[in-house]
Amino acid sequence: MSEDIRTRQGRRKLKETNNKNSSAKKGVWKKIFIAFSIFMLTLVIAGAVTVFSIIKDAPSLDPSKLTLANNPEILDQNDVLFTTLSASENRRSASILEIPQLLEDAFISVEDVRFRDHFGIDLRRIGGALRANVTGGFGAEGASTITQQVVKNLFLSSEKKLTRKLQEQYLAIKLEQSYSKDQILEMYLNAIFFSEGAWGVVEAADRYFSKSLEELTVEDVALLAGIPQRPNFFNPFKNPEHAQKRRDTVITLMERHGKITASEAERAKAVPVEAQLKRSEKESYPYWAFLNQVLDEVEAIEGITANDIYTGGLRIYTTLDQEAQTYADNLLQSDIIEFPDDAMQAGITLIDTKTGAIRAIGGGRQKDAVARGYSWATDPRRSPGSTIKPILDYGPAIEHLKWSTFHQITDEPHQYSNGVPIRNFNNRYSGNVSMRFALQKSLNIPALKAFQAVGTDQAAQFGRSLGIPVDTIQEAYSLGGFTNGFSTLELAGAYAAFGNDGVYHKPHAVRKIVFPDGRTINLAPEGTIAMSDYTAFMITDMLKSAVGPDGTGNRARVDGLPMAGKTGTSNFDEEEKKRFNIDNGAKDIWFAGYTTNYSIAVWTGYNTPNDGYIKYDGKSEHVAKYLFKALMTEISKNVETPDFKQPPSVVKVGVERKTGLLPSPTTPSSEVVYEYFVKGTEPTDVSELFAKPASPQDFMGEYHEVTDQMILTWTFPNEERHNYVFELQMSINDGPFSVLSLSDEMQHIIYNPEDDATYRFRVTAVSILNEQLRSDSQELTIIVPQKYQEVDEPETEEPESPITIPNPIDIIGGGNDDDDDDDDDDDDDDNTGGN
Repeated sequence: MSEDIRTRQGRRKLKETNNKNSSAKKGVWKKIFIAFSIFMLTLVIAGAVTVFSIIKDAPSLDPSKLTLANNPEILDQNDVLFTTLSASENRRSASILEIPQLLEDAFISVEDVRFRDHFGIDLRRIGGALRANVTGGFGAEGASTITQQVVKNLFLSSEKKLTRKLQEQYLAIKLEQSYSKDQILEMYLNAIFFSEGAWGVVEAADRYFSKSLEELTVEDVALLAGIPQRPNFFNPFKNPEHAQKRRDTVITLMERHGKITASEAERAKAVPVEAQLKRSEKESYPYWAFLNQVLDEVEAIEGITANDIYTGGLRIYTTLDQEAQTYADNLLQSDIIEFPDDAMQAGITLIDTKTGAIRAIGGGRQKDAVARGYSWATDPRRSPGSTIKPILDYGPAIEHLKWSTFHQITDEPHQYSNGVPIRNFNNRYSGNVSMRFALQKSLNIPALKAFQAVGTDQAAQFGRSLGIPVDTIQEAYSLGGFTNGFSTLELAGAYAAFGNDGVYHKPHAVRKIVFPDGRTINLAPEGTIAMSDYTAFMITDMLKSAVGPDGTGNRARVDGLPMAGKTGTSNFDEEEKKRFNIDNGAKDIWFAGYTTNYSIAVWTGYNTPNDGYIKYDGKSEHVAKYLFKALMTEISKNVETPDFKQPPSVVKVGVERKTGLLPSPTTPSSEVVYEYFVKGTEPTDVSELFAKPASPQDFMGEYHEVTDQMILTWTFPNEERHNYVFELQMSINDGPFSVLSLSDEMQHIIYNPEDDATYRFRVTAVSILNEQLRSDSQELTIIVPQKYQEVDEPETEEPESPITIPNPIDIIGGGNDDDDDDDDDDDDDDNTGGN
């Protein structure tokens, strides 16, 4: 072969062979290329047809939609309309000439930095969004320009779908062809939503800063530009920390794009958000506090924008009870309840125990309250005081340790794990107490001991299952000493679960939303099992005691209504007392309670200690309880309120107070309490503390003529002897019995008894702890004969003989010590007489 290659003919043959192989390979690749081209062409054609179909269905750019709003309707629990939100009432527009360049720069820097250069869509931004969507799924990151946002807000839904996105891009290009950049920017800045019911930059500047547009500073425009991305989340009144981070991001972008200098950026970031804010109040809506909650919930729904809410023609179906809401507002605004002064504030949340549906929210006593204003029921985070004890202490103890309501805890000097001592409110200790008593009297030391027995992890998880924000937890939380507390809305939701067999429903004000096209979003949350039914019932029963005559919450009790509840107080620390010159007063006072129908949480207090504090004057500290009682009384009129039902997992057992065991037949009724136990953990042993004692045994006695004595002895079981004394009674010649002695001795000597007499004796064991507990008596009869009468005889001298007097114990047999053979005669008790 190698020789053939060297010849001309060989080389020719080899070349022909290679050409044939090359042609064959080219043919295969050509076929692949043609097939791929046809496939791609098909895709392009199909895509083009699809895109054309989508674009064809896009709405037209109706100029009227640039100004007209389709206002949402808000309906109550009975589907009755109670208000219509009019976005136009909260809109004041500014022309592009009235909008400061600094304000334009802030929005363009954060929303659409190439706004002045693109033709409606930003291809570079689309590329970045495509990469994010490949890794995070469609909708993970948007590529919307300011023009697209105008189109989306005014002409399209906010769904994250490819169809809507293509229509948005198409209409954005058309909008750019019909309007100038300044006109589009003007539309955008006048149409965006800033939370607090404010639309457009003019309204937002007034609402947050009480300023006109020309008065806005760098930090002001940056704060405003950061809000529209998530209006409620970045609302500086509600979430100042989040708002400040977002503001600083905008400032950084403005510096990066050359809109401000580095020194300007540094100065702007140095200003705290709180120092910028100066609220400007506007018109109010009926039931403003409830409406706040409605809007908060709707704004939090993914896929619904503020523009949808205010201009999308939504019908929002709520859980509002208008009668209850009206009464709650009147409680706070009128003199139904006497407040100590005008500065004291209060917040109330009323929910349905079974469903978590919010029926009313009392947002405060401010008479100029407005829509999206500050609500004392839902906005503040205050320390809950002792209302937390069922949630973090006793609830987990029942759930995880299966403590009974009788479980004994020693109320004694105690401390946190770090050695810091704690005390009860009254600075006293109660010794051994039941869990029921500890909760009824709101004792701190037993509560901390319960928390420590359960452990922080299980306590925190129990709290989270009830909607209480406890990401991290400290021992001080067990007594309500939160760093950041929670609202009446969250507390009412947690307590409702105790009244609902342990099933928790997140409190909610919105049932469903219906769009103009008929699309419906159902929002009522499903219930979750937060605890066992035995935990819920046993906590409830103890909280019924807490509102009983001897409980701390007795002033909140509605007579005749099966209800449970708990007080809570948070106090000032020593530094605060000194700083604000507070002698004796509280920072916050709460009351939370529930029936099988309704759950209510009430907070009372002051904005700051400079405004005042709750005095212990016999009235101020009870306002929260009075508010609860008034509202619960009103809403429970003409409504059947069943009692809480004991589940099969719980048994009610009578136990002795002192032993915790089952009572014996002779246990006094006054010594028996009825408590609840998780089934299977109840006591089975019968107490012997009050059992009928055994009778004395071996009751013997004899008259000794030589010593002229009657000696009585008996025996009794040694293991029980320390609990009893012995009552000895005597009758002479069938006369009445009288008590001769009451002693722990088991012998008695009678000197010089009457002669020619019949003596009857009874000995009975009597309990030292309860004199009513007496054994059966043992009886004995002794006859004393007529004594010998001496006759006078002549005296004769006889030698004297010694007389030996026998030991009476030896004669009878040694009393109780049957096995004692000691003959020691040094016992002087025989010469001491009766006991």
